[in-house]
Amino acid sequence: MNDLNKPRASWVEIGEESAAQRIDNFLLRRLKGVPKSHVYRVLRSGQVRVNSGRVGPEYRLQAGDRVRLPPVRVSEKPKAAKPAEFPVVYEDPALLVVDKPSGVAVHGGSGVSFGVIESLRAARPQAKLLELAHRLDRDTSGLLIVAKKRAALVELHRMLREGEVEKIYAAIVKGTPAREAFDIREPLHKHVSASGERRVSVAEGGRAAITRIKVAKTLGAYSLLEVRLLTGRTHQIRVHLAHAGHPVLGDDKYGDFELNRSLAKAGVTRLFLHARRLAFVHPLTGERLRLEAPLPAEMSRFVQKP
Repeated sequence: MNDLNKPRASWVEIGEESAAQRIDNFLLRRLKGVPKSHVYRVLRSGQVRVNSGRVGPEYRLQAGDRVRLPPVRVSEKPKAAKPAEFPVVYEDPALLVVDKPSGVAVHGGSGVSFGVIESLRAARPQAKLLELAHRLDRDTSGLLIVAKKRAALVELHRMLREGEVEKIYAAIVKGTPAREAFDIREPLHKHVSASGERRVSVAEGGRAAITRIKVAKTLGAYSLLEVRLLTGRTHQIRVHLAHAGHPVLGDDKYGDFELNRSLAKAGVTRLFLHARRLAFVHPLTGERLRLEAPLPAEMSRFVQKP
């Protein structure tokens, strides 16, 4: 093979947009198409150097660091994400908050070649940084925070861990709860089913989870609920509501499957769960933000029908 075609080592200097990021996460994004196992192998073997020294995967980059990228071969060129913008609810130099539609993953992986974040990066090639501050399930619509500065991302992660971000969802569920306001405090356990599907269930010894429920409107055999997350466990709202006997309409994993089939004939073809409001202190300016995304058309029509 011609030496000119061999991959070569290169050096990159870290800017403010990558400061405080772990070196393993930096490499996984930088070396697109390289298997994750290989990235960790070159890290462990010392082929990746920072300022000419070896570092572990937990090392956090600093502005001005010089990183040696080893000569690795990308086995297959990854598909380019299609540029796409989403309804912008709020934007400034540090933050972008969009109204994510149902049915769109927030990021690529698990059989999805690209999601919201990859599409935003493709649509905004001039952006130095666009990173998800948190996640929404693929079938959940609503407010999604994207950081445009590393310092904002780091502070948002801290705020989310400490419960300093108020997250309010709208959910349309089966039946009407006996109380107008109550908390669900069942522990949640993540596991893999016999078919290999990742699932969450209420189980003793699971992680603590608190969901605050308020009935916003009764709709005959259904209810519109205002749901506040006090913890952020995977599928928390869906599992808690199903356990309480009020599954979210259109939930194909934890819901009432027979009811979903009958509702599908009436036009209910998505999960009726929407991240409606966010309230938090801006991570860099200290300004108090209160953001809202209106109910999507499918849910609004269901609520308003006679």
